[in-house]
Amino acid sequence: MSTYMQKNETVVRKWYVVDAADKPMGRTAVAVADLLRGKNDPTFTPHADCGNFVIVINAEKAVLTGRKMEQKYYYSHSGYIGGLKAVQAKTMMATKPERAMELAIKGMLPHNHLGRKAFTRLKVYAGAAHKHEAQKPETYEC
Repeated sequence: MSTYMQKNETVVRKWYVVDAADKPMGRTAVAVADLLRGKNDPTFTPHADCGNFVIVINAEKAVLTGRKMEQKYYYSHSGYIGGLKAVQAKTMMATKPERAMELAIKGMLPHNHLGRKAFTRLKVYAGAAHKHEAQKPETYEC
């Protein structure tokens, strides 16, 4: 019996909704990254893009454990001398909670073409409302 290898033409993508309220951000990000890659499907193929669409709601209610709100920083660099910018996690969660969740999920995806492609299927919303009801997403408990 040979190993089944899924092809891009045969991929059936599902839509999932993940509620991040009162859950640790890292654990939510792991579950979402697995859904984006398609690791929850029995037809998962590591070298093929066989992931699903994921909608994350209530990103502003995600929890950072320990003292991460004060000690964690998000860094970005403009490319110029002295262009390093640091934003504290407390500030990021107050102003752009969607971006904080996106960065957590992006870091758990592979850093190659497959990871960049999977990241385009992620939709993150700060509140409970989203605009993807037409796709009939399934609720996913993580």
